Amino acid sequence: MEVSVVGEVVAEFERYLRVERDLSPHTVRAYLGDVGSLIGHLEGAGVEGLSGLDIGMLREWLGDQHGAGKARATLARRAACARAFTAFCHRRGWLDDDPGLLLGSAKAGRSLPSVLDQDEARAALDSAGTDDPKELRDQAVLELLYATGIRVSELCGLDVDDVDRERRTLRVLGKGRKERVVPFGLPALRALDAWCVRGRPLWIREGTGPALFLGIRGGRLDQGTVRRVVHARLTDTGVTDLSPHGLRHTAATHLLEGGADLRSVQEILGHASLGTTQIYTHVSIERLHTAYRQAHPRA
Repeated sequence: MEVSVVGEVVAEFERYLRVERDLSPHTVRAYLGDVGSLIGHLEGAGVEGLSGLDIGMLREWLGDQHGAGKARATLARRAACARAFTAFCHRRGWLDDDPGLLLGSAKAGRSLPSVLDQDEARAALDSAGTDDPKELRDQAVLELLYATGIRVSELCGLDVDDVDRERRTLRVLGKGRKERVVPFGLPALRALDAWCVRGRPLWIREGTGPALFLGIRGGRLDQGTVRRVVHARLTDTGVTDLSPHGLRHTAATHLLEGGADLRSVQEILGHASLGTTQIYTHVSIERLHTAYRQAHPRA
């Protein structure tokens, strides 16, 4: 298979990831980078095209990655990408066999996420009570992230009609375009109402559209701005710096500490697997141990 044909295969694989599997742009970029690395390894080994792509070559490629000090999470993703790529090529007739079926990988290690305690969360969410549109928006963003545990991408994708004020729920479009309904509380509702009544109308421009959260120029709020908002608020209040995803971790941990069952938290977070949600039980147990060691005289 000539180099130009390999390029066509990679282009077809990109279309498959975007259109058929509907993966996020971030995941598509990561997978294409992994495929590029794999093809570069083949070329470095003197293999033309995909003819020499077998299980030995896949293991050699991953072994080189491991030797270069790549993290377990990176190796796990690259193994998953390799399996997806070889299966795709086999289905299209570009590989006689699918070597990815023989490829295993160690599970990526999971570290406990950093979270705020409840006092820190209250400090971070204290409102200055101004009518400045940016402050109103930022307050609503923070309240909603903590109240619902939604992802930043999900927050930025919200439209005005996705908010049900009577039921206090959001209609959220999550990973894989799966829709779910997420509840939120009164503080988040008050912050949303303040933004929608006294803030958002001031930033509406021609062509603004239905986006719930806006940037100062009237366009849909972007994820980078949300990250800056969270960083600035936590820094200003003296709370340990945390990303927006840290607020998602915090929301899940506080729900479990408050007595929510794991299955409900899974639904709220939009996890496909209950195993993903279980990491938050580890966080709660760690806190329990910490409190015990600090409080019990014979700990």
